Amino acid sequence: MTNGANHNSFSWGDALFLHVERPGQPLNIAGVSMFEGEIKLADLRAFIESKLPLIPRYRQRAVASAFDLGLPSWEFDPQFDIQNHVREVTLKYGTENELKALAGKIVSESLDRQRPLWDFTLARLKGGRTGFIVRIHHCLADGIAGVGAMNVIMDTSPDPPPISRKKTKVGPPPPPKDAGAAFLDGLAKSYLSLVNEAATLHSGLLNMAEGAVANPSSAPAEMLRVMSELAAPAEPLPFNVVCSGPQKFAWTEVPLADIKAIKNTCGGTVNDVVLTTVTLAFGRYVEQRGVDLKGRSLRVVVPVNVRGNGDATELGNQISFVPVPLPLDLRDPVKLLAVVTERVEFLKRARAAEFVGLFGGLLATLPNAFWKNIGPVVSQLPLSLCNTICTNVPGPQVPLYLMGHKMLCWYPWVPIGGLMGINCAILTYNGTAFFGFTGDVHAAPDLKRLEKFVDESFAELRAGAAAVAEAGAKLPRQKRVRPNGKIPVANAKTPVARKRTVRKRSSPKAPNSQPTTASVAAPTTSKQQPEKVLAVGA
Repeated sequence: MTNGANHNSFSWGDALFLHVERPGQPLNIAGVSMFEGEIKLADLRAFIESKLPLIPRYRQRAVASAFDLGLPSWEFDPQFDIQNHVREVTLKYGTENELKALAGKIVSESLDRQRPLWDFTLARLKGGRTGFIVRIHHCLADGIAGVGAMNVIMDTSPDPPPISRKKTKVGPPPPPKDAGAAFLDGLAKSYLSLVNEAATLHSGLLNMAEGAVANPSSAPAEMLRVMSELAAPAEPLPFNVVCSGPQKFAWTEVPLADIKAIKNTCGGTVNDVVLTTVTLAFGRYVEQRGVDLKGRSLRVVVPVNVRGNGDATELGNQISFVPVPLPLDLRDPVKLLAVVTERVEFLKRARAAEFVGLFGGLLATLPNAFWKNIGPVVSQLPLSLCNTICTNVPGPQVPLYLMGHKMLCWYPWVPIGGLMGINCAILTYNGTAFFGFTGDVHAAPDLKRLEKFVDESFAELRAGAAAVAEAGAKLPRQKRVRPNGKIPVANAKTPVARKRTVRKRSSPKAPNSQPTTASVAAPTTSKQQPEKVLAVGA
């Protein structure tokens, strides 16, 4: 497994997740699972410790550079003790609601910066099951890398492997550098990082500018025309308030086969169906909180995997972000799916992920000391370019086992922060799409309602797709983007026009991004092209 253990310096993106964290707003990714049978704490500790040589980064802690001149680095924890990272909590009744509450409490707390930034928690559940809460700091892994690490720990066979009881031997840490050497090393790393980021930014901007000048109708030109629209602050919804904690967790699930049936009937991708369901659910949620949906939209940030053809289990954050504005007042679920599909296709064609990545490169040229001091302040400013984050992480489509115990479900958790009082994550595992909603208790005291609203919204979309299938005609694609580059707007009063034609469709590739739900796409046939999607874990 590629883990970056030999590359000890943080990337700028990893360091940013470390710097913007503040009390009440920990930046952890997490997952809550339930397993058949009872997993014993002592056995789990021995088993996890035996797996750590495969992911050595999980024995390392984050260490700041001298005088904050350079980026932080990873160094082995000389006091590493598996008991600090694998624990057990006793629940009073062992119910699912208690497990949700426990997960919210654990993920609301910051991890100890003096130790490796992860932990696992066991909880006994009624019915002889075991709850399992995984918490990893976002500077250590994004959603894709987190799933990759879990794949290393778990097995695809129900036959448990033998547990090694031998303690992992770690050599003595290197002698500490004196103050002068540490200062010069930090200065050199900071300078090299600045030069690399500046060179990458210059090259990317030059390529984009040349493309826009040479071809005004090209993707860079399209993106430049709409960036001013997307850069404007999103119109706030009731849950867009500064997060102060603690956090809550809500979850539900839908069959993956039903999602595929909808996209096969109506067009689009698995991710388009998910985004449509989430948009409908948020529409119901804010409407019951007194919001008039007429003319309102939900701007969703979709993380994009930029690993290219690299190892999907590589640790660290290798993601960009794409803002997708979606109408809340379009109540017809099939028409809304057409709008979602069109807008996502436009942003792929306009290379939005690449553009946002270049903007991140511009920010990366600022000194590390600046971000360490300004990050916690920026995270509390009343500014937001989006309403929520929705990340879709592909997991394995076969059962996984932990020490011979089958994993029954796997609910993902994505951190909240800034003005985003609710965020959403979806993880597909073993034929099911598991939805996890993170909410600040003050911004979303009624977060649990989203479970019901997702169920209702998906049932509505499934019924609409069934009606389309029964009529014997596929939903046609919405009118293409206007020549001025603006994203077309559809609402309940201006329905998308339909044509009784059947056309071949193929999704354009998103440059420099890797499709992340390929593992859950329907099998490719001569009439169906593999789908390309934008989603990955944040």
